[in-house]
Amino acid sequence: MLRILTVMRMGPHMLMPGDASAVKGKRLERSSLRRAWQFAHPYRRTIIIFLVTIVVSALIELVPPFAFRRILDHAIPQKDRTAITILAAIVVGSALVDAGLAIVQRWCSATIGEGLIFDLRVALFAKVQRMPVAFFTRTQTGALSSRLNNDVVGAQTAVTSTLGSVVSNVVVLITTLAAMAALEWRLTLLALVVLPIFIIPAKRVGTRLQAISRENMSTNAEMNSQMAERFNVAGALLVKLFGRQNDEIDQFSGRASRVRDTGIQAAMYGRVFFVALGLVGALGAAAIYGVGAHLVVSGGISSGTLVALAALVTRVYQPLTGLTNARVDLMTAMVSFERVFEVLDAPENISDRPGAIDLVQPKGLLELRDVWFRYPAAADVTVRSLEAPSAIVGADPDRDVLQGVSLVVHPGETVALVGASGSGKTTMSALIPRLYDVTGGAVLVDGHDVRDLTQHSLREAIGVVSQDPHLFHDSIGANLRYAKPDATDAQLDEACRGARILDTIRELPDGYDTVVGERGYRLSGGEKQRLAIARLLLKNPAVMILDEATSHLDNENEAHVQAALEDALEGRTALVIAHRLSTIRDADRIVVLDDGRLVEQGTHDQLMALDGVYAAQVRAGEATAGV
Repeated sequence: MLRILTVMRMGPHMLMPGDASAVKGKRLERSSLRRAWQFAHPYRRTIIIFLVTIVVSALIELVPPFAFRRILDHAIPQKDRTAITILAAIVVGSALVDAGLAIVQRWCSATIGEGLIFDLRVALFAKVQRMPVAFFTRTQTGALSSRLNNDVVGAQTAVTSTLGSVVSNVVVLITTLAAMAALEWRLTLLALVVLPIFIIPAKRVGTRLQAISRENMSTNAEMNSQMAERFNVAGALLVKLFGRQNDEIDQFSGRASRVRDTGIQAAMYGRVFFVALGLVGALGAAAIYGVGAHLVVSGGISSGTLVALAALVTRVYQPLTGLTNARVDLMTAMVSFERVFEVLDAPENISDRPGAIDLVQPKGLLELRDVWFRYPAAADVTVRSLEAPSAIVGADPDRDVLQGVSLVVHPGETVALVGASGSGKTTMSALIPRLYDVTGGAVLVDGHDVRDLTQHSLREAIGVVSQDPHLFHDSIGANLRYAKPDATDAQLDEACRGARILDTIRELPDGYDTVVGERGYRLSGGEKQRLAIARLLLKNPAVMILDEATSHLDNENEAHVQAALEDALEGRTALVIAHRLSTIRDADRIVVLDDGRLVEQGTHDQLMALDGVYAAQVRAGEATAGV
């Protein structure tokens, strides 16, 4: 107990990486305890009340044994009915007070526990919101959700139930031993003979349960990931179209069986350990009765003293069992803390610099100065345990995706980015809103390095429409107002009219209240794209990035979206990534990328006359289309 309190009083400490060695394991436990105390610190007053009630309750529970001793040794032999009544009333009164304290303890425990769950969940959610895009490209959604749900609750248990149990049992043990020593020191020493039997097995059992708990949580996370990926529309369609339902059931069953088996192992380890300790305690109590009875017969102690000692000895072995179990519970609960803090301590590669400034009244001037870029390694952007179990360590592409790219896009200019797949078009567009940071060189907006701007103001100035825009499982109105929460109905109408989607919405029975389904699957591809354009018009950015916005549409829908885009791009700087000639030939300028390098730029006619990479791609596209 003193070790735990000493550790918890220490200041903040960064979470150490996991290691199989005992030394690293102990450091990890201490670090987790320090961080736990940080989160519990706002509830220090409630914790103090909680601990005080535990101490008072432990002292009050000593009253009945001494009252019974008094009744047996004095009140009954003297036939003092008044004393018997008073002592009985004292016992009843102590029980009532103890019951009231138990209610206060429960309130304190619930307040601390639920508050801690709230704080940890909010901290985790906020942390994940700050993580770079690279983190989400590697992380399993189900595994991350498991951290916010299961692991947070497990971590809360360590601070409330386990800590309360430790304090309560320590106080009860000390006060009870003191009371027993005051009554009969020889029997007190006899009660302590079995103490090593309680302590020695705890470490081994705790270590084993810790390993079982870690495996159980990891398998639970895998199971949650499978459910998250297969229960959305895209995942369900893929499973059905490939006829893999039985394989999915078998895979899920295998993971669920591992969760079941580890749960049974943990339950049996804990139960056998608890029963063994209870048996040891029973033997110790029997020894007290046997030796104590001989002392009563020989006149060494009174019968009242023996009864009092018999009542008190159970209060010795019970807290000893509780303290031993607390060690086991604490070790298993620390696994939850480790998993929570593993996410909280993950690196944040994209963050505002000290002194970052807001981008005010953006004009839309974009500049790339000798930009080099390679995607960050997994160790720099993610948490290893949140990736798929089969993820290969060191499988990151070790090459420069962009190599010395320099480009200036003037305010109001539309620039099309073309090139073969993997040439760096999408990567280049992702550097503008600082979804990634350049490896070398700089990206500037209105003359400011994007790393010197606040992320909020930078991304307020930039709008993106991808080939598969994301819509939340909510109403059309809610999805539109995600760009501008205070938008009026008139503003929604204006944006939808510009996106050529207003008439379609008005024809729906519920209008703006129509729920689009997960990822907007209740809408057609063209409707989703136009809704995404309407959302962007509400945002009203100075810079627009269109990433293959019409690549999946038929000719009719493409015509609608193209008309919507013409209005949307008017007066704005635009980067357009597309393969279709109809989408890019009217751009003010076409920039050609090849294997991460900018190799050509100019108008469509200029590049065709140049007869280089662009002209070859156009001819290849026409041949593929059968032109």
